[in-house]
Amino acid sequence: MNNAKKILLVEDDQDIATLLRLNLQDEGYQIVHEADGTRALHQLEQSVWDAVILDLMLPGVDGLEICRRIRQMTRYLPVIIISARTSETHRVLGLETGADDYLPKPFSVLELIARVKALFRRQEAMGQSIRLESGAIASHGLTIDPLSREVRLHGESIELTPREFDLLYWFARHPGEVFSRLSLLENVWGYQHEGYEHTVNTHINRLRIKIENDPAEPEIILTVWGKGYKFATDKPEPAP
Repeated sequence: MNNAKKILLVEDDQDIATLLRLNLQDEGYQIVHEADGTRALHQLEQSVWDAVILDLMLPGVDGLEICRRIRQMTRYLPVIIISARTSETHRVLGLETGADDYLPKPFSVLELIARVKALFRRQEAMGQSIRLESGAIASHGLTIDPLSREVRLHGESIELTPREFDLLYWFARHPGEVFSRLSLLENVWGYQHEGYEHTVNTHINRLRIKIENDPAEPEIILTVWGKGYKFATDKPEPAP
């Protein structure tokens, strides 16, 4: 178990927590469960984790605040939110707070396991690509640094969620290539499920708000009607 991925499971429903813990352990993961938000924050500060599975409605500190605290840490830590709050507003809020994925309850345990595996696959693939291509990308006034995961627009730092960064970095590495929403789900999220394409739309819309002069008339991430999206070609500038 020394090489097992260590996951902090933060869930106040004991029955759900037991079910998830047993099934994730069967998949070879090391699971530590906390039912209280305050104790979960203590665990996050005391140990090194590979991922967090996080409920939103918790005693003590709520899940969104825990997610915010995680994103203030220097080390990138993947977060999957699981929540009975199923509205689009809550899902977008969770993703905007910095979650990598959002799974509304009720969900199948197999679906959660698939999401966890996809998250680690994607993290490993991104890590390999960063080791191979560790240089920053400069295009359209953007400077994208994969090592620090920082993005600057005309020299000004802009805040992106982890998934927004991964999406922008993927586009910037493939200028001019058209990607369907399903293709982006597979390459950036690490899974391919029809019915989740709206997740791609949401992220692209929020990304455009942050990087485009006019999000309604984008010049960087372009819509190719009937096919998908592409990153507009630009003569790359050498990164500073």
